[in-house]
Amino acid sequence: MVQAPESVETLARDRAQARLDKDFTRADELRSAIDAAGWKVVDTADGYTLVEKPPFDVLPNLSALSSQPKVESALVICVIVDGWPDDTDTCLAALAEHAPGDSMVLAIDCGNVDGAGVRAEAWAVSHPELFRVVHLEQQLSVLGWAAVVSAAIDLSACDAFAMMDMSTVIEGDVFPALLAVLERDGVVATGWKGVNVDTDDGWRSFTSADSGEVDAVLGYLMVIDRDAIEEVRPDLKARFYRNADMEWSLALREAGGVIAIPGVDLAIRQDRHHGYHDSDPAFRDKQSKKTYDRLLQRFRGKDHLLAPR
Repeated sequence: MVQAPESVETLARDRAQARLDKDFTRADELRSAIDAAGWKVVDTADGYTLVEKPPFDVLPNLSALSSQPKVESALVICVIVDGWPDDTDTCLAALAEHAPGDSMVLAIDCGNVDGAGVRAEAWAVSHPELFRVVHLEQQLSVLGWAAVVSAAIDLSACDAFAMMDMSTVIEGDVFPALLAVLERDGVVATGWKGVNVDTDDGWRSFTSADSGEVDAVLGYLMVIDRDAIEEVRPDLKARFYRNADMEWSLALREAGGVIAIPGVDLAIRQDRHHGYHDSDPAFRDKQSKKTYDRLLQRFRGKDHLLAPR
């Protein structure tokens, strides 16, 4: 961590004393001076920490996105950046090489965890025609997966909206095949990996589906028609991604849409899925169960919603 200069340390010590003296006007003035010097003071149980401000604007919350200019393109590809800077580079480098010419990549940086937001910003600086990065102060676990996705949709002016995980690495010209499926009659969503409800198991599990019409598409890479997502968004109660993609898919089917995936192998690989394997297990399991319980309560037994078997 970069050490703050002594002049900033002095401001921070004076601010801490002002807070002890309950001179909150003075404390606010000193916070502003620290901010103007390029640093941020974070209050902790033991006192405070000084953090160097990143070289870009950081929005305080999702509501602040409403003031941002729209990302306009035929296809908007949204990637949530929630840490793992090396994965961020790998994922965005692949998109720089393989994203269609009529697309824009919208990276939503949640908290600049481990400097991943700085890595994403570098792609926006070097490829402004392709990348747009929005930086949020809060981390993804605080904001919630579905809330971030919905805000990204609101920020996008497009014909099709793609949602992908950073573990998904595009290795070829895959989007034309996906968009061709989306142009089929009635199809509102497509993607890389499809699944079907196991009705024999009482809807307690899903099985892989390799091609054609499916019950759900997984969030590793999903592409949704703009009109469809205006009508059906992911449930805002879904704070973690797991099961939320399947819940969203079934809601799209309930609204009358068809979900299908290409019947061809796509040039995609999946690296370590940090969002699952390296997330807080207690948070992951609790939120995943909440979402699946909600999915079952809403959809279980409605076999007429499922793809033809």
